Amino acid sequence: MKMNYFVFGTNDKEKAEVFYDDLFSESGLNKIHGRGRMTLWGNESFMFALAEPFDEQPATNGNGTMLGLHVDTIEEVNRLYQKVLDMGGTSEGEPRVRSNMHSAYVRDLDRNKICFYSSNA
Repeated sequence: MKMNYFVFGTNDKEKAEVFYDDLFSESGLNKIHGRGRMTLWGNESFMFALAEPFDEQPATNGNGTMLGLHVDTIEEVNRLYQKVLDMGGTSEGEPRVRSNMHSAYVRDLDRNKICFYSSNA
């Protein structure tokens, strides 16, 4: 079994879409759908989506919920961490070695938590 897709809820789809367009601009994830209540980026093995909640209630971030994104290098972890901060996201843990992986933790504009990590620590 492997993960197929991951979805974060958003309360400002337009603003969140700009954030993720910029974040994914050099990642190999391409926007493949952007209509209605959902925007989807993907490649041959993974999809990520932003969605306005189907029940029309406010989107909330889950306490203990996190998306982990593996990248190839330590430099890419550091670059993405700084990029999120520059785009208005917040730090949840500066880049450093944790559990034999170089990782950094951030929150997006809707306060969803993301970890960037590289096993090349």
